Amino acid sequence: MLSSMVKDHQARQQARKEEQERRRKEAIQASSNLTHALVDHLNVGVAQAYLNQRRLDSEAIQLEQNATNFQRQTSQWLTLVSSFTDSMKEVGHVQNWATTIEADMRTISTALEYAYKVEQQSGSGGPAT
Repeated sequence: MLSSMVKDHQARQQARKEEQERRRKEAIQASSNLTHALVDHLNVGVAQAYLNQRRLDSEAIQLEQNATNFQRQTSQWLTLVSSFTDSMKEVGHVQNWATTIEADMRTISTALEYAYKVEQQSGSGGPAT
């Protein structure tokens, strides 16, 4: 009877150990599954953040290129406007010079006409009409 009780006790202990081992394996599997699910969830967020960062980097590079092109184009425009302004100043100078020459030519023409009339009067002996 004692030996059957010992065997029965050992059998129950063995059954408990097996049940405990089965539960331990299930807990390990469940925690492993949970860990993988959490890591996968985090990896999706990290992957999305990485893709967003790459897109931002690409857009920043494009923006820098556009800013450089805009700066170069603005510089060319400023050079062109400066050249145009200088040309307009030169036109103003030429116009002023032409006006001065025209006034001088009128003065010379008037003087020549006066000299011609004076000579005509002195040659004809009478006043000019």
